[in-house]
Amino acid sequence: MSDWKPKRFWTASAVVQADDGYTVELDGRCVKTPAKAGLILPTLAMAQEVAAEWDAQEKEVDPTQMPFTRSANAAIDKVHHQHAEVADMLADYGDSDLLCYRATHPQELQKRQAESWDPALDWAAETLAARLVPVAGVLHQPQSAKSLATLRSRVHDFNDFQLAAFHDLVSLSGSLVLGFAAAMDWRSADEIWEISRLDELWQIEQWGHDDEAHAASETKRAAFLHAKRFFEISA
Repeated sequence: MSDWKPKRFWTASAVVQADDGYTVELDGRCVKTPAKAGLILPTLAMAQEVAAEWDAQEKEVDPTQMPFTRSANAAIDKVHHQHAEVADMLADYGDSDLLCYRATHPQELQKRQAESWDPALDWAAETLAARLVPVAGVLHQPQSAKSLATLRSRVHDFNDFQLAAFHDLVSLSGSLVLGFAAAMDWRSADEIWEISRLDELWQIEQWGHDDEAHAASETKRAAFLHAKRFFEISA
C-alpha cells in the first residue's frame, strides 16, 4: 500500500466559470480540494495554471509537480478557515524583520547590509507608511507600534489566495518588508530573493560553496518565485 499512487483517470481538463470565480473540471467533474471543498478560483489566470498542471500529469498524479493546485488548496482548506491567525502570524515578522538586525562586524558586511537593506526600509517607509529602524546585533529591539499596526492592517486586507502566497514570500525571505516588496513589485522577485540571502552569500564567500546547501537554496528560490506568481494571479 505504501507504493500506491493516484492514477490519471481523466482525458482532458477544462476551465469552467463558476458563481464565485472559476473552477477546473476533469472530463466534466469538478476538482475538489483534499478537504473535499470545491476548487473555486478567483481569476481565470489561476484556473488556467491549475488546469495546465492537471493536463501535464501522465500515468500517475504527482502533487509535487502541481504548485498552483497545492497553493490553491492551501488557500481554500487552510487560510480561509484561519485568515486572521495567519495574517497575525505574518504581521509579527515586522517586529523582528531580517532587514533590521545588522552585523556588528566586519565592516564590509555592515556596508553590504546597509547598501542592500536600507533602500527596502526606505521604500516601506514611503510606500507603506511604516518606518522600521535597524539595530546592531541580534538582541530584539521593539519597533514603532504605529508602524507595526499599519503593516498588520495591510496584511489582514489580503484575500485568502493572496495571503497563502504572502505566507511564502515572508517566511522564505524572513522579512515582512521584503514580502511586501515582492508582492508590490518594488524590484524583481529574483532581486528581492537575492537581497534576502545577503548574509548567506557572505558566508559562502568566507567558507566556500556547499552543493547540498546550494540545492536547498535553489528549492526555496523556486518556491519564492512561485509565490510571487501566485500572488499576481490571486486578485
